[in-house]
Amino acid sequence: MSAADSTRTDANGCFVCGPDNPRGLQLTFSLADGRCTGEFTSLVEHAGFDGVTHGGIVFAVLDDAMANWFFLQGARGFTAKSEIRYRLAMPIGATASIQCELLKRKGRLIQLKAHARDVDTAANFAESEASFMLDDFGNLAAG
Repeated sequence: MSAADSTRTDANGCFVCGPDNPRGLQLTFSLADGRCTGEFTSLVEHAGFDGVTHGGIVFAVLDDAMANWFFLQGARGFTAKSEIRYRLAMPIGATASIQCELLKRKGRLIQLKAHARDVDTAANFAESEASFMLDDFGNLAAG
């Protein structure tokens, strides 16, 4: 299931994954084997400087992959705390494979990790760890 073909419509305006946001990235994420995955190709509109993808765009993509990890399971929540580590500048035009997985869970608090790697070379552009507070557990076990 992806955010775009989900029966839920409450995130259709999302900047990163919303299919109804004409100025957004309109990325599609899927969930399989406990991992949320997607791809992001940066465009000239996503530039920071010198042909490099703006770090805020990279961060938004990773944050949204983590949010989609629980969103695609019917849960609702919000980012409580997040940290990003940039490893390499992502050139404009590069395509990154985005992957996210659960690190741990305690009650309403979940900790996730996501990374963006070049699809051709597997070079790690960035990685992020974040804690999310769940408002609604959806299909997740109450933990």
